[in-house]
Amino acid sequence: MAAARKTPLIAVSMGDPAGIGAEVILKAATALARRRERPTIIVVGDLGALCAAADRLGKSCVRPCEWRLDAGTPPGRGSLPVINLGRLPAKAIAPARPSIAGADAAYRYIVEGARMAMAGEADALVTAPINKEWLNRAGHRFPGHSELLARLGRVRTWRMMFAGGDLRLALVTVHMGLARVSRALTRDGVYQTIGLLAEHLRGPAGIAHPRIAVLGFNPHAGENGLFGDEESKTIVPAIARARRAGIDATGPAAPDTAFIRRNGAFAFDAAVAMYHDQGLIALKTLEFDRAVNVTLGLPFIRTSPDHGTAYDIAGHGTASAASMIAAIEYAARAARARIAPARRAA
Repeated sequence: MAAARKTPLIAVSMGDPAGIGAEVILKAATALARRRERPTIIVVGDLGALCAAADRLGKSCVRPCEWRLDAGTPPGRGSLPVINLGRLPAKAIAPARPSIAGADAAYRYIVEGARMAMAGEADALVTAPINKEWLNRAGHRFPGHSELLARLGRVRTWRMMFAGGDLRLALVTVHMGLARVSRALTRDGVYQTIGLLAEHLRGPAGIAHPRIAVLGFNPHAGENGLFGDEESKTIVPAIARARRAGIDATGPAAPDTAFIRRNGAFAFDAAVAMYHDQGLIALKTLEFDRAVNVTLGLPFIRTSPDHGTAYDIAGHGTASAASMIAAIEYAARAARARIAPARRAA
C-alpha cells in the first residue's frame, strides 16, 4: 500500500488524553495544512478530546472529524481525520487530570498506530506523549514508548536516536541509573548502536557516506586508562569492528568536547553516546524545540516529539507544537525515502 501513495500517510497516536498531545497535534496539523507539500495526517485517538482541544484553540484550527480506514481518501486541508477508538468519558479527557482510563486508551492508540504502520496502512507512526507512571498504573508494564513498540514490532535490537536541525545522536543505553551503565556496556551493544545508526543515516536520512563520532564513557575518554578501561575493553573494539564493516566511525571522543562546533558545523553527521544524559544534555540544550525522537531497528518508521505530557500546561493553549511539527516532517521525509525506490521498482 505504501508504494501506491504519492503523499506519505502519517498515523499519529494521540498520547495521554490529559496531556498536551491533542493540542500539539492540532497546532501541527494546522501549520502543516498551509504548506503546499505536506503529508496526510490521520490521528488515532479520541474524537471528543480532540474536538474539545480544537474548541479551546479557536476557529483557525483544523477541525477533527471521525474517519475509518475503509472510507477512501481522507478529507482535505481544513479537517483532521480521526480514527476514534472508543469514546472516553468527560473526566478521562479533562486536561491535567490523568486517569487509568486515559492511560489505557493511550496504550490502545499506540497499538493500533503500530499495527497500521506494520500493515502498510500508514507509512510512518508519530507518537504523542504518554506518561510512564500512568501507563504502568493502567497495567501496561513498559518503561516507555520505545520498549512497547519493540515488543509490538517483535524486535530485540533497537535504539533511541534523537535528531535536531544540526545534531543527531543515538544512545547505547537508555533508561537506567548511572551506577548500572558501565556493566551494561558491551562490545556488541556499542557496535549494534553504530550499525543501526549508520543504516538509518544511509537510508531514511539520505546520507550516502555518514560520519559517526563515538563518545567515550569516562572523562577525557579514559585518558589512556587513567580514568577507566571501558574505552579500551569495549568501545575501541566496537569502533574497529564497525570500520571493518565499512562504517566511517571514529573515536572514542572526549565527551566534554565532542559537541563543539568548528566553523559553525559539527565534524560528524551523527554521534553515539554511551548513556542518556551524556547525549541528551547537549541535544536538548542545542535543539530543544526542534528535537525528534526516532526509534531505530523497528520494522516501520517511528518518531515522536522530544517532550512529555506537560500536565502543568495542558488545556491552557500555550504548548509549543514545534517538536511535533518536526516529528511529523521527519517521519514524512523518512517515508518518502522508503516510498521512492518502491515506486521506481513498481
